[in-house]
Amino acid sequence: MKIINIGFGNMVLANRIVAIITSDSAPIKRLKEKARETGKLVDASHGRRTRSIIITDSDHVIQSAIQPETIAARFREASLESVHE
Repeated sequence: MKIINIGFGNMVLANRIVAIITSDSAPIKRLKEKARETGKLVDASHGRRTRSIIITDSDHVIQSAIQPETIAARFREASLESVHE
C-alpha cells in the first residue's frame, strides 16, 4: 500500500487514485460543487489556491494546492517503488 503526499502533510492511497487533473475548467468546478453537495469533497489545500483535483475510486474529490505534475511525479515514484519490492 503506497501513500502519496498531496501537500501540507496530507496523504492519499496511491491505489485509490483514478485521476489527477487541473482545477480551472467549468466542468471540474461543477464536479467540485456536486461533490460538496454529496459530502465527498475533501479540501487539502489549507486555504491556498487549488491547483489540482484528485478523483478517487470512491468518487471523493480532493482539492490540493500542489501542481498536478508534482503529484503525478510522486505517483510515478510510488509505482516504481512497488515494482522494485
